Amino acid sequence: MRITKDEALEVIEILKKTYPDAKPGLHFNNAFELLIATILSAQCTDKRVNIVTEKLFRKYKSPSDLKDMDPRDFEEEIKDCGLYRNKSKNIINTCKILCEKYGGNVPDEMEKLMELPGVGRKTANVVISNAFKKDAIAVDTHVFRVSNRIGLADSSDVTKTEEQLMDILPRNLWSLSHHLLIYHGRNICTARKPKCDICLVNHICQFYKNFIKN
Repeated sequence: MRITKDEALEVIEILKKTYPDAKPGLHFNNAFELLIATILSAQCTDKRVNIVTEKLFRKYKSPSDLKDMDPRDFEEEIKDCGLYRNKSKNIINTCKILCEKYGGNVPDEMEKLMELPGVGRKTANVVISNAFKKDAIAVDTHVFRVSNRIGLADSSDVTKTEEQLMDILPRNLWSLSHHLLIYHGRNICTARKPKCDICLVNHICQFYKNFIKN
C-alpha cells in the first residue's frame, strides 16, 4: 500500500534533516569519470570503487585514453572491483562509441546513455542527475528496498518503482531523494535487520505498521 503525496513529502523532509550531508558516494570530477565509476560500481561498494578510480583517473582522463586499450590489460587496473572481465570490455567499447559518435563527450540523454555497453537505466539516471544536474531518480538496491518498505512505491519491478517515485515526489526532489533513500538504507533501513525502533519515519512507514508494530 502506498502512502499519500503529503506523507511522501513529510518523509523526505525528515530525511533531509536526518542526512543534511547526503551526496553521491562515488568520487568524480566530470561526466566521463562518473560514467566509468558507476559502471565499475555494479556489485561493488562505492568505497572500493573510489580506491580504484583514484589511481585510474590519474592515468586515463578521457575516452580517447582507453578506446584502443586491450581489455585484458585494463582488467588488471580494475580487478578489485569484481566482474572485471565484463566491465573491462564494456568500458573500452563505451569509450570507442563516445569517441566515434559523440566527439569524446558523454551524452546527457537517457536513450543515448543506455545504448552504451554496461549502462542500464540506473547508471544512466545517476549520470544524468549527478553529472548534468538534471532531475532524475536512480533506483539502486537501497532506493528500491527503502521506497517499497516505506510506501513511496509498491512494486516488485525496478522500473515501475522509479515511475511511482517520480509520480509521488515533486520533480525538484528526485535527485536529492535518491541520495537520502540510499543514506537511510545504509544507516537505518538495512536489508536484513532494519532498525525500525529508532527510525524517524516509522509513523508513516507501511512496513513498520504492517509487519513490526503489530
